[in-house]
Amino acid sequence: MTTISVSNGERQRAVQAALGNTPFDLLLTNANLIDMVTGEIRLVDIGIVGPLIASVHPCGSLPTAHRTQDLAGAYLSPGLIDTHVHVESSHLLPERYAEIVVAQGTTTIFWDPHELANVLGVAGVRYAVDASRNLPLRVICAAPSSVPSTPGLEMSGADFGGNEMDTMLAWPEVGGVAEVMDMHGVLHGSERMQEILNAGLNSGKLIEGHARGLSGPQLQAYLAAGVTSDHELTSAADALEKLRSGLTLEIRGSHPYLLPEIVTALKSLPHFSSQITLCTDDVPPDMLLEKGGVIALLNLLIEHGLPATDALRMATLNAAIRLQRNDLGLIAAGRIADLAVFDSLEHLQARRVYVAGQCLAEQGKMLAPVQATPGVSAPRDTLHLSPLAADDFIMRVAAIRHGQATLRHIKGARFTQWNETTVEVRDGQVQLPPGFSLIWVQHRHARHPAKPQLALLEGWGELRGAIATSYSHDSHNLVVLGRDPHDMALAANALIATGGGMALSQNGEILAQVAMPIAGMLSDLPAAQLAQQFKNLRDLSAKVADWEPPYRVFKAIEGTCLACNAGPHLTDLGLTDGTTRQIVDPLVACWETQA
Repeated sequence: MTTISVSNGERQRAVQAALGNTPFDLLLTNANLIDMVTGEIRLVDIGIVGPLIASVHPCGSLPTAHRTQDLAGAYLSPGLIDTHVHVESSHLLPERYAEIVVAQGTTTIFWDPHELANVLGVAGVRYAVDASRNLPLRVICAAPSSVPSTPGLEMSGADFGGNEMDTMLAWPEVGGVAEVMDMHGVLHGSERMQEILNAGLNSGKLIEGHARGLSGPQLQAYLAAGVTSDHELTSAADALEKLRSGLTLEIRGSHPYLLPEIVTALKSLPHFSSQITLCTDDVPPDMLLEKGGVIALLNLLIEHGLPATDALRMATLNAAIRLQRNDLGLIAAGRIADLAVFDSLEHLQARRVYVAGQCLAEQGKMLAPVQATPGVSAPRDTLHLSPLAADDFIMRVAAIRHGQATLRHIKGARFTQWNETTVEVRDGQVQLPPGFSLIWVQHRHARHPAKPQLALLEGWGELRGAIATSYSHDSHNLVVLGRDPHDMALAANALIATGGGMALSQNGEILAQVAMPIAGMLSDLPAAQLAQQFKNLRDLSAKVADWEPPYRVFKAIEGTCLACNAGPHLTDLGLTDGTTRQIVDPLVACWETQA
């Protein structure tokens, strides 16, 4: 449901109802309307005809309607808008995702399906578009630009250039170019990125950014290329520089540790900008159910001292302006009647949610199940790998049989650094030093010979078992972290057998597994059942790893191979440097000794 078709007859009925000549279809009375234009909260009645708001008027002044609902002073907000989200991170099918977020008050999302696209190519985006039809959630899709996110350093299931972008941007359901993650390509004028950006500019649609770490001249150059938003905020100073540069900020809930300083910075400004929006980016299923999506972010911002009216404006009017949707984001005549009812502004919880004039949810629950779009088949069988042996998870130094070797390796989580260590080599096999673990990656899309890649990992401690995932941003190759080759093989094979997902192993047993047979990233389980499985796996992962927030956390497993970020990362092509855009030989030096 990207757009709402309003017939001329419905619009004329709305005109007549606003004049008091005909009854409204629905009249909401005694609503404390949160005015996103003025910041006022005022008691009004709202008349609705079909999907349209026909009138916002003084209480009791236009009482005639086929149905009347008394809101008894409850607060009324436009439906919430998520300006950047990867639905795939919920691991839910679109209809299951819609059931959860609509009941929480979110009525529109801007979905970047680049996880699906990295596995399935244009067909993955087509699936996202088709599976979103007829949902109560308004889904605007973005055309993924990051397939793969770092060409030359990784290989996903497809390669997108100008032709693919032209195809997707021609679809009416697509609202723009999704986050441009190849910052290096933009700044160095790569032919591929010029094609992608030109396709976006020629379409007249949005171009989303991913400006992690960019500042000064580099940030200005990135904007000059045509990018207009960013959600990769690393600090309050970073947020302010990007806002002052003219980017639309998409403050995200997936990095809550940054919110207090960002709120303080925003409150220090003399003017509350219309170029500040909210997004969820990535929310796992258990968190989505327990805490919520956009609604959870709103409550955190309010908790950190941002006025509720300002927070809600980010998620409504500001977001609608960003998405170029003049029919959304405001409770005003002529706009679509997407509405959320709240009892309190101290802690937001949707009591009732209206979509296009219809009440679809009450007290956090949908009034009717959301049905899948008929005739849309979910893509399966995307893990093109044969069963693996423990021998596939042993790190080797081919140059010597017995001796020592100095190896480059990855240090840290999320913000990775290069380091070197000297290891013992016996029978050609690296003996893992104390305090280290292994990261292992293998291509799973059948686009090149699937040779396993291994690297030493420092800063994650000694993993007591293995963690495997086929959901690994952004190329979604099979990734395993661990120390014991047998446990690593066991976890990997569990995923190969089920078509993907996540698994934990320890001492020769599977501790937990979440099967994601759809594109190796989505489950067809009911949301509550999937959330429980995912939470169980997350909780049990503490038996395998010692987590140290905010960076060395369970979520970091899914992003540890993001080669577009600065520093070292392991991909299916080898040990890569996100700063220099090179594949690096881990071997620095080696010397033979007698066994």
